[in-house]
Amino acid sequence: MKRILVTGATGQIGSELTMVLRKRYGNDNVVAAGHRRKPSDELLNSGPFEIIDTTKRDTIEEVVKRYNIDTIYHLAAILSAVAEAKPLLAWNVNMGGLLNVLEVAREHKCAVFVPSSIGAFGPNTPKDNTPQDTIQRPNTMYGVTKVSGELLCDYYYKRFGVDVRGVRFPGLISYVTLPGGGTTDYAVEIYYEALKKRKYTCYLKPDTYMDMMYMPDAIKAAIDLMEADPKRLIHRNAFNVTAMSFAPKDVANEIKKYIPDFVIDYDIDPVRQAIADSWPNHMDDSAARKEWGWKPNYDLASMTKDMLEKLSDKLGIKI
Repeated sequence: MKRILVTGATGQIGSELTMVLRKRYGNDNVVAAGHRRKPSDELLNSGPFEIIDTTKRDTIEEVVKRYNIDTIYHLAAILSAVAEAKPLLAWNVNMGGLLNVLEVAREHKCAVFVPSSIGAFGPNTPKDNTPQDTIQRPNTMYGVTKVSGELLCDYYYKRFGVDVRGVRFPGLISYVTLPGGGTTDYAVEIYYEALKKRKYTCYLKPDTYMDMMYMPDAIKAAIDLMEADPKRLIHRNAFNVTAMSFAPKDVANEIKKYIPDFVIDYDIDPVRQAIADSWPNHMDDSAARKEWGWKPNYDLASMTKDMLEKLSDKLGIKI
């Protein structure tokens, strides 16, 4: 039976991934770890929880040794918009934390999952059907840390044999935990505001296309990759994965099918717009599909239906 540690377990991905892993492998076999954000009661009550500051290696190593961890899902990170406001913090957390995790994994023979992002691409990257292997020259601190992280993970696999795997996540959408400072946060906020106020003011232009994914598919991608036969993996790290590509106007139109009086307007944030403009419109994820059978379950229509149903129950607001 696997013994798993999830860093960043109180974040948008980690809070849901931890619960799925506990259901799959047993509550006591999945240790949730956080630092900056308060854990939910569900996270605390369903299994072990530890405070880990990933910039301090000893806090990682102590937990790995105490729980006999063999697999680490390393999710602790500073996201794109926050990283632009606090670039030194982003470097210290995103790169320093990753290096510490990889070193602990090397010494204790742990497998590691490390998410990269569409932020690893830049304005010179092909924007449509962005290849798995292509130019990566991001112009944000978040993107710089993601490209550096991809290279570092490849190095630890090739140099030390650490079984490190990862995907390039697109924007992620969830009804469970609010996002924490990313460029694609609008795609979550719009559903909340549609139900609460029947109106949403978007900080991106109406035709800003980006890859997106519903959280159940993101969790599926992480687990599927970690359970894949390593003999089939050519890339191992930083696989393009996507489920859908849409712009704010597309989400609004889909929401209007359920809330006809919903209105969207726009107040463009130049910082986040510039970040979004540097990212792909749509990634080619054929390598992931070929090497480990990646296939999403949700598109914009099915995700919108599920998001509105789940959020209306959560917020106590009828559609």
